[in-house]
Amino acid sequence: MANFSEITPDILAYAKLCETSSAIDPDLYTTYEVKRGLRDLNGQGVLAGLTEISEICSFAVSGNKRVPCDGQLYYRGINIEDIVKGFLSDNRFGFEEVAYLLLFGSLPDSKNLKQFSDRLGSYRTLPTNFVRDIILKAPSNDMMNTLARSILTLYAYDDRADDISIPNVLRQCMQLISIVPILSVYGYQAYSHYHDGNSLFIHVPQPQLSTAENILYLLRPDSRYTKLEARILDLALILHMEHGGGNNSTFTNHVVTSSGTDTYSAMAASLASLKGPRHGGANIKVVRMFEDMKQAIGDWTDEDQIASYLSALLNKEAFDHAGLIYGMGHAVYSLSDPRANILKAFVQKLSKEKGREEEYRLYAAVARLAPEVIARERHIYKGVSPNVDFYSGFVYSMLDLPTELFTPIFASGRMVGWSAHRIEELVNNGKIIRPAYRAVQERQAYTPLKNR
Repeated sequence: MANFSEITPDILAYAKLCETSSAIDPDLYTTYEVKRGLRDLNGQGVLAGLTEISEICSFAVSGNKRVPCDGQLYYRGINIEDIVKGFLSDNRFGFEEVAYLLLFGSLPDSKNLKQFSDRLGSYRTLPTNFVRDIILKAPSNDMMNTLARSILTLYAYDDRADDISIPNVLRQCMQLISIVPILSVYGYQAYSHYHDGNSLFIHVPQPQLSTAENILYLLRPDSRYTKLEARILDLALILHMEHGGGNNSTFTNHVVTSSGTDTYSAMAASLASLKGPRHGGANIKVVRMFEDMKQAIGDWTDEDQIASYLSALLNKEAFDHAGLIYGMGHAVYSLSDPRANILKAFVQKLSKEKGREEEYRLYAAVARLAPEVIARERHIYKGVSPNVDFYSGFVYSMLDLPTELFTPIFASGRMVGWSAHRIEELVNNGKIIRPAYRAVQERQAYTPLKNR
C-alpha cells in the first residue's frame, strides 16, 4: 500500500505545472483595480456587509481627512473598556455576561445572567462515549484539526442538525460555546498521552464554574488554579470574543452561513480559517520569537541589543527570517490596539505572581522599541503598535497552557462572535455571498488528443 503522505516524483512534476498555470501577472491586479485581500490601497476593508454586533475604530474624521487615533472596540455599541471595568469592579467573571450581550444585543440583569449562565453550565456535557470513541481513538498532533473534527462529528448526534430556524441555531450555538473549551482540553489530553507518554487526565466539567475556571480545572492534573489566573484567562477569552464581521474567520462564517448550510459545518469552516498562522496562530509566533530573542540577547535590559535584534528580524537575519516582528501592527488598528492595552496591566500582575517579571520587562521594552525600529526601516502608511497577540501568548505561557492550546483557546472565545454573526446572517436573510472574479486567461481552441 502506498504511503499516504508521500510526495512522489510525478506529483512534484504536476505541482510545477500547477504553479505555472496558476500564476497571474501581478500588474493585472492594478489594471483591473482588484481589491486584493478585499482591501483598498490604504489597507481599508472593502464594505461587504453591515453588522450591529461590534465596531472597530482606528481613525477619527477631521474635516475631509481620516486621522489615526487610539483604537477603540465596541461590543453592541458599548466600549470594551467600560465592559471590562464593569465586571472587574464587581469582582465577577465576565465571559457569560459578554456572551449574552453579543448574542442578544443588551446587557443582562442579575436574573437573566444567572439563567443564561446556568443554561451554558447545563450544556457542558458531551454525548455518551463521545470522548472514548471520537477524541481518544484518533488523537491528532494539531488541536484545531481535532476540534474541527469533533464539531463536525457532533452533527451525527444532533437530530435537528440541518434545522436553521433561529431557536434551533441558537440552541446549537450555545451548546458549542459551552463545549468547545472542553473539546479543546480533552483533545490536548489525548495528544499529550498518546504522543508524549504523559498521564491521561479526563476531569468532568463543573457546571457551577465559569468558562475560564472550567478550562483550568479540566487542564491541570490537580484541577487547582488561583483567582488571578482564572480572572486573566476570562479576560483573554472576552478580548478574543469578537472583532467585527470582516476578520477572516468571521467573514468565512458569513460566507458559509449564506449558503444555508448547518451550524456545525459553518463553525468548522471558521475554525479552518482561524487555524491559519496569518490569523489565529500569531501569538504562538510571538512566544517562539521571544524564546529566540532571549537566547540571542545576552543582557535583556540592554536596549541597544534589543533594538539590534529587532532590526535583524526586519532584515530577515533572525528567528524565522520572515522579515516580521510578530505581535506588532494590525490590519485595522494603527496607534494602539485597545485589547492589548487592557491585557497589558494584568500581564504585569501575573508576571509578579509567577516570578517572571524580568520577561515582562523584556516584553515592555520590545513594545516600546519595535515601533521606532519599524518606522526607521520601513515605509508604512499607518502607525504600528503592539496587538493583542503580543501579550496573549505570554499570558497563556504564564498560565502553563501548552502552545498546542493557544489557538483553540482563541476559538473558545471567538465561538461567541461567530455565533452572533451566524444568527445575524440568518435573520437578515441575505443573498448567498458570491463576489466576482475576472477571468484573464486568453481563450484557445480545443486540441484533439491525437494532435497534442
